[in-house]
Amino acid sequence: MTTDERLEKLERELARATRRNRWLMIGAACLGMIFAWATFAQPGRPGTVHAEGPTTAPAQAEVRARSFVLEDDNGKPRALLGVFKDGPTLGLFDESGKCRAELVVKEDGPGLALRDENGKTRALLTADKDGPKLCLADENGKFRAGLAAIKDGPGLALRDENEKLRALLTADKDGPKLYLADENGKPRAGLTADKDGPTLYLADENGKFRAGLTADKDGPKLDMLDANGKPFWKAP
Repeated sequence: MTTDERLEKLERELARATRRNRWLMIGAACLGMIFAWATFAQPGRPGTVHAEGPTTAPAQAEVRARSFVLEDDNGKPRALLGVFKDGPTLGLFDESGKCRAELVVKEDGPGLALRDENGKTRALLTADKDGPKLCLADENGKFRAGLAAIKDGPGLALRDENEKLRALLTADKDGPKLYLADENGKPRAGLTADKDGPTLYLADENGKFRAGLTADKDGPKLDMLDANGKPFWKAP
């Protein structure tokens, strides 16, 4: 495989990897829908729990209900277990009444959300038909890191404060690949290691490949291309 062919292959791989990890670009919107039930109204008080602890009434073999609310000693709801239209849901609340953790099982799989003291979702963990996914967000609720293990292989994506994809690491059947992008989301550098050997490429601000370094069975090769993609220098 020539260096030009390898660069063309890298360009196709980058496009495929970007499409495959598109879920990270819309993670805040689509994954957040899983936990939309959290906007429910404050549940009513079912009665204060006895401070001395549970009663010694005989246990029932089975209890059926649509929802349960647990209160603390001050009568504040701290946990909610119920079945809603999205599926069975468990919510845990802090002392100020904010939901800090949610677990829901929807038709397409389970999901777990963790929120900070300001109500911002900081972590989302889901497991659907494509595989498990983990998204981490900053203090502004913007998703900055994503980890997935889908059928094509695992992937790790890192984003900046504007949620632009800046780094992507994947490992599929052809081998590991690392892509780096600038503040505009343009791919600027890539490193792969497939059956033909390792390849390093560099691109300009328009995302066009300008330099490639390969090392296959015939030895290392260095290619440089102009702005039109035409080779103008090679070694050897």
